[in-house]
Amino acid sequence: MTERIDRRRRLLTRLATTASVLGASAGLGALAHSMNPSARALAAGGPIEADISKLAVGQQITLVWRQKPVWVLRRSQRMIQSLEKNNPVLRDPQSEVAEQQPAYAQNALRSIRPDIFIVVSLCTHLGCIPNFRPEVAPTDLGDSWNGGYFCPCHGSRFDLAGRVYRGVPAPTNLVVPPHEFLSDSLVRIGSTIT
Repeated sequence: MTERIDRRRRLLTRLATTASVLGASAGLGALAHSMNPSARALAAGGPIEADISKLAVGQQITLVWRQKPVWVLRRSQRMIQSLEKNNPVLRDPQSEVAEQQPAYAQNALRSIRPDIFIVVSLCTHLGCIPNFRPEVAPTDLGDSWNGGYFCPCHGSRFDLAGRVYRGVPAPTNLVVPPHEFLSDSLVRIGSTIT
């Protein structure tokens, strides 16, 4: 009889141990899963990808990254060539304020590729969204306007590289977010080139 009780005790001990191990595993799995960011959190702060294969020359699209609007512009050759003409009227033509763009975009075009310009579309004055004004010398902006972004809130002006004009309320250039090209037609915004 003692042998039978010992067998039963060993069986119950094994069952209890197995149940404890399974319970602990389930708890650890749930804990690990809860530490992963939710889809909502990823959308709010994680990188986003955009297919730019259908983006026509001179066309701009708006994306949302970290709850901010981001523009992706495919610049024409004329747009690229006009940028140098703006240097005398710009506050920071060489983009010397490092926080305005990643190091790889600290150049006259403020981009990795000359034809693709990516920028957070919030005016650096008070956060309004400037209007995309690619036309040259419109009557309301004057003969020296080579195309760019005009903020309707307080009149700040930026060229097609997001560089701010002198004498406007915006203190700095538009911010270029970290980004990388995964292929000729796919860009990831929110991650940095490694």
